[in-house]
Amino acid sequence: MRVLGIETSCDETAVAVICERQGLLAHHLYSQSALHSEYGGVVPELASRDHIRKLGPLVQSAMHTAGLSLQDDVDAVAYTSGPGLMGALMVGAGLGRSLAFALNKPAVAVHHMEAHLLAPLLEDAAPEYPYVALLVSGGHTLLVEVRSVAQYTVLGESIDDAVGEAFDKVAQMLGLGYPGGPQIQRLARQGNPDRFNFPRPMVNRAGLDFSFSGLKTHVLNTLKGLSNPNDQARADVARAFEDAVVDTLRIKSARAIEHTGARTLVVAGGVGANQKLRRQLAHRLGAQDVRVIFPAPEFCTDNAAMVAQLGLLRLQGAGNEPLRIRVQPRWSLDEL
Repeated sequence: MRVLGIETSCDETAVAVICERQGLLAHHLYSQSALHSEYGGVVPELASRDHIRKLGPLVQSAMHTAGLSLQDDVDAVAYTSGPGLMGALMVGAGLGRSLAFALNKPAVAVHHMEAHLLAPLLEDAAPEYPYVALLVSGGHTLLVEVRSVAQYTVLGESIDDAVGEAFDKVAQMLGLGYPGGPQIQRLARQGNPDRFNFPRPMVNRAGLDFSFSGLKTHVLNTLKGLSNPNDQARADVARAFEDAVVDTLRIKSARAIEHTGARTLVVAGGVGANQKLRRQLAHRLGAQDVRVIFPAPEFCTDNAAMVAQLGLLRLQGAGNEPLRIRVQPRWSLDEL
């Protein structure tokens, strides 16, 4: 079975083709970062329009790379149904469901976060169930116990800003570009780790929920307290912020491992590409005999390979969508 996957939940347009026997055959992605950078964040209307421009050519390109015919060689179409931006989701869902109808093939509406949780299964050294997943992106911060496909328990989540959103907003305060995560990571390398010590939000409370709004405010107040901050001061603030975020994610992840008894932690989502986070989790949890898995960088950010894979898994379990275009901008994992 070969599945065409389509992802348009936010500001990446992506198409992939996966085969049940041969694995991933094609994986194409177009990022809108340059388009949104002058606004300091994603502009939903611009994102939707750009998806319309790019999606058709990306489908053609992916099929060419896979060496397949859309008419003869695709057995199903999977598309991201939510959560995400309404207009962006409508573009991918509209094309995905229409293609499936025209080809008389099954369609599968995929949950974006579930696809991230199962992205490590694309790797050669895939994790065994059960495992704990730390999903950290621009829109989500979650700790989830993954027992199998469609069997998840949300252990903790952010009660305000997602961690990726906090990176973007702090980057804007520091006069950096979008997306904020890579910009702060680069600037923080030049920072003095001893100049500022920012709070680690909610680590002294019971539970596994997160909060980054207060930390963001602390950064703002720190910058206001500096008279005409120079480049070094901005680097010191970036370093303190990154250290606080990484420590918070590490502490909460360790608690989730202890709570569930799992021996594997999977890190998914765009913030999972942060090198300091990777080092800290691998070192600290590795010392506790916990296996820490990071998907390849191209599978950390939004991508269609994970969507195609989840579509394949759903179809193997006899999943199929009725003839409708379904998008759910707000869609909890608990509803699966």
